Amino acid sequence: MGFNNNVIWITGASSGIGEALTYSLSRQGAKLIISSRREEALQDVKSRCEGEADDIFILPLDLSEPDTIPDKARQAMERYGPIDYLFNNGGISQRSEAVNTRMEVVRKVMEVNFFGTVAITNEVLPSMIERGTGNVIVTSSVMGKFGTRLRSSYAASKHALHGYFDSLRQEVFEHNVKVTLVCPGFIKTNVTKNALQGDGSIHGKMGRGQEQGMEADEFVKRLLPRIEKGQEEIYIGGKEIWGVYFKRLAPRLFYKILRKADVT
Repeated sequence: MGFNNNVIWITGASSGIGEALTYSLSRQGAKLIISSRREEALQDVKSRCEGEADDIFILPLDLSEPDTIPDKARQAMERYGPIDYLFNNGGISQRSEAVNTRMEVVRKVMEVNFFGTVAITNEVLPSMIERGTGNVIVTSSVMGKFGTRLRSSYAASKHALHGYFDSLRQEVFEHNVKVTLVCPGFIKTNVTKNALQGDGSIHGKMGRGQEQGMEADEFVKRLLPRIEKGQEEIYIGGKEIWGVYFKRLAPRLFYKILRKADVT
């Protein structure tokens, strides 16, 4: 049990959930590859880790540049060997009405959140299948189960992840490779602040849900034991998590309430 000596690749590791994962897994003695676009931020994260410096490899990565992903995966696996856990945590959000969102913004959200995640997974997966072990963890969202105003592209990208990785889970079951979809509710990160507006500019404002949300380190504290238990779909958050079940039981009422909700 535990993550000691496991080789773990975390994307989106420079802030939020990915940063909190890095600190927790470093304390547990994992060998980490940490990735994001911002190398300087990754250096700061590494400097605050409690584990051995030699057990943390910084690998800058831009999920919107698919041609670079095969080489990045090669570098990741050359560092410590085959990946035991792949935390697909990198992503970007969106805050704009669909009618006012440029297609290049829609495509960028899908490129980062869906295609980038699929591309990295497909590079790492063959070694997991060959060894008959491994776990692919995908950070989705409650927006992967229902959508709200101002998040059309973001919700679409998260819905796509569920369709793809639910299918993948069935394909790799016989190889003893696990696929875990993680659906956070409101977690106190900069996801809203860094979201793209309809014209591609940065939103720059923290959403009220995130301001009042769960701290990222508390989220990770709850998440990791459930991954160890082999849970296939994980929901962690506040009362917003109940929306997933409310939609199943009373969809018409759910959407009526959602239309009146104050979303940010």
